[in-house]
Amino acid sequence: MSLNSVNTNIGSQVALQSLNRTSDQLGVVQKRISTGFRVADAKDDGGAYAVAQTVRADVAGLTAANEQLGGVKGVLETTFAALGKVSESMLKVRETLTRLADGTINDDQRAQYEAQYTALKTQIENFVSDATYNGRTLLSTDTGAGGGDISSVRNEAGGTFTISAVDGATDLVVDAAPADAAAAQTALEAGGNFKTVEAKIADALNQFGADSNYIDGQIRYNKDKIDAMEGGLGALVDADLAKESAKLQSLQIRQQLGTQALSISNQAPQTLLSLFR
Repeated sequence: MSLNSVNTNIGSQVALQSLNRTSDQLGVVQKRISTGFRVADAKDDGGAYAVAQTVRADVAGLTAANEQLGGVKGVLETTFAALGKVSESMLKVRETLTRLADGTINDDQRAQYEAQYTALKTQIENFVSDATYNGRTLLSTDTGAGGGDISSVRNEAGGTFTISAVDGATDLVVDAAPADAAAAQTALEAGGNFKTVEAKIADALNQFGADSNYIDGQIRYNKDKIDAMEGGLGALVDADLAKESAKLQSLQIRQQLGTQALSISNQAPQTLLSLFR
């Protein structure tokens, strides 16, 4: 094919092809800089994008799990607050029972101590019944009233754990005021009502303390896992902006040179006019 032709300009074709390639590369770099991603969609790298979407779904699942764990932690914190007050009231109950166990007090004094004991019992009942968070409580086994065991997700795979509720109205509240000194003495003895309730309060504090530590540990683990996943995700799809910035400047220069080269090659057929003068 003759190079001296006005129909076919090989130089222009080569220059145009080079300019088009530069423009395509420039578009890719500009996309990376504007989005911050090396892989912004499936067109950039289908395999990497599929992996990235899976990891993003896992991160979303872990984030949701931690939010749910935060709600359970709220129930536990409320439970601890109630149990703390119950435990403090039990100290006063012990003091009052000791006085009621004294056979030397007169009837008026006994009536006063019984009234004090009854007031403390009512206060403990109120602490137990008011230990609710978002309509849920761990100090009741009545599911109709928001009690019962609580099951919650712990990770992105839907794994669960369960916190067992206690029957607070029965296990954590002392009986009515003893009728006489002998009954008060029995309540204070090993196996008596006061000792039994005191032991169950201690068991509840220990149980819910372990559950709270478990939740705290799971939340921390989930956060660490999210950080690790996001670090891997960044390595997979994030753009190296310093590198892309340098490449952008290089491509812009190449684009300018390509435009000039195309302009020069387009002027080449003009030289053929001199042959006809």
